[in-house]
Amino acid sequence: MRAAVLHEIGQDKLEVLDDVEAVGFGPGKVRIRVRATGLCHSDLSAMGGVLPQPAPFVPGHEGAGEIIEVGEGVRNLKAGDRVVVCWLPACGACPACRRGQTELCLAGFMNAGTPNFKRPGGDLFGFAGTGTFAEEVVVDAGCAVPIPDDVPFDIAALIGCGVTTGLGAALNTADLEAGSSVAVIGCGGVGISAIQGARLKGAAEIVAVDPVASRRESALEFGATQAVSPDELADAKQQVTGGEGFDYVFEVVGRSATARTAYENTRRGGTLVVVGAGAVDDFLQLSMFELFFDEKRILPSMYGGGDVLRSYERTIALWRAGRIDLAGLITHRVPLTEINEALDQMRTGAALRTCIEI
Repeated sequence: MRAAVLHEIGQDKLEVLDDVEAVGFGPGKVRIRVRATGLCHSDLSAMGGVLPQPAPFVPGHEGAGEIIEVGEGVRNLKAGDRVVVCWLPACGACPACRRGQTELCLAGFMNAGTPNFKRPGGDLFGFAGTGTFAEEVVVDAGCAVPIPDDVPFDIAALIGCGVTTGLGAALNTADLEAGSSVAVIGCGGVGISAIQGARLKGAAEIVAVDPVASRRESALEFGATQAVSPDELADAKQQVTGGEGFDYVFEVVGRSATARTAYENTRRGGTLVVVGAGAVDDFLQLSMFELFFDEKRILPSMYGGGDVLRSYERTIALWRAGRIDLAGLITHRVPLTEINEALDQMRTGAALRTCIEI
């Protein structure tokens, strides 16, 4: 079958190969025919070594498709079912799951260390235990979440990561108050989803911050009340909050420099929500005095900070009701053979989300 492969960490191009095989099928597993997958910035981060990932590997973790085959013991799925790929499934039995913090379950991360593809040259890993830049993928049954027939594959793919992450940061992690002031730093697909979440919660002012003009324009269409470049953030802070700082600031870049900026633009007693996935050696520096004196809450948000399955259901309900726009997030579409074009669109900021049609 066909798949896009990164041979070594640090390479900036993927090679689309026809000799890849999805492996590992057996009890408790399902084989999925991938129909659509989104390109998430985490894929680029894994390619560049920012996020840990064994290589060679097939990137992609934001996908949807249909079940081809189910393994022994799988009872809630059957061939032909339409599913979204969940890269962080909950085991239901670990301490985190028992506490209701299923987004902190480590079972899914264990899958990342087992090759789930191979080719004549050897084994291949799938990013985050999945690898949706492929025509087929074999995953644990818990990674395949059924979707209703009225949800298109491209919309479902977005729900698999970016939309759930951004919406959840606002709805679950921040649980922001109506009438509040909000700044969102980084307005790709995840940041735009956070903006939509803030709008749903009734934020009075939502300032979108991004260096790319087209993304700022998109942010206004999705609910931001103002969109500025990073150099203009100080003026926006003065205008909207009288210089005090925003009630909530979402950092959706994954860098210590922007997290520091986000902290400085959060009011005393306000909330900084860290959404971006950054490098293990990129440290955010805060003094013990400012932590004490400012009493700002710093809330990391892992995959939207809530029960993943419930978040999927809520997102579909909001989309059906016209309360959120998901189709508008897809600004570009390319076939798998043009995956490197999609990478360029992500790197330059030209795309909010590129849908790779497989």
